[in-house]
Amino acid sequence: MKLPFATSLSKVAQAVAVAAVMTTTAHGADLTGRVTRVIDGDTIEILAGPAPTRVRLAAIDAPERKCGQAFGEASRRSLADLVAGKTVTVIDQGGDRYGRTLGFVFVGRFNVNAEQVRRGMAWHYRAYSSDQALAGLERQARASHRGLWADDRAVPPWDWRHEPRC
Repeated sequence: MKLPFATSLSKVAQAVAVAAVMTTTAHGADLTGRVTRVIDGDTIEILAGPAPTRVRLAAIDAPERKCGQAFGEASRRSLADLVAGKTVTVIDQGGDRYGRTLGFVFVGRFNVNAEQVRRGMAWHYRAYSSDQALAGLERQARASHRGLWADDRAVPPWDWRHEPRC
C-alpha cells in the first residue's frame, strides 16, 4: 500500500508507516462514521452509532485553540477542510484519560493525522509516538516554514498547556 501523504518519503519510510498503522489495530474495533464536528486541530466527533464518538488523532498534537495559542484556529480549519461532513475510518489505538478514542483517521486511504503534520498544522507527538514517517513529515514542514513553522518561536502544545495563560 502506498501512502498518499508520503509522496516525498522513501519507500522504506512508507513501509514502516504502513506497518505501524496496520500492526496497532489490536486496541479496539475500528470505527467508520461521518464527521459531525471538528473541535480543534487534533480532535473530531464522528457519528458511528447512536451517539457521537469523540476521537483524538493519535501521534500528533495540534496548537491549542483555548487561550489563543498561535495557529490554534488555523489548525482546526485545516482539519475541518480535510474531514468535515465526510465519512472517515478510525484505526482505534485505545482511549485517553478524557474518554476519547485515540486513532489514526483516514478519508479513504488518505491519512489525516499525517496530513496535519505535513501541512505544519500539528507536531508529531514524540512523547507518545516513535513513528519515523511522522517525524520526517514534521522535519519537512519545519524546513519549509509551513504553517506553524513560519513562527521561529512556535511553542509546542504540551508546553503551552502548562503555562498559566488564561
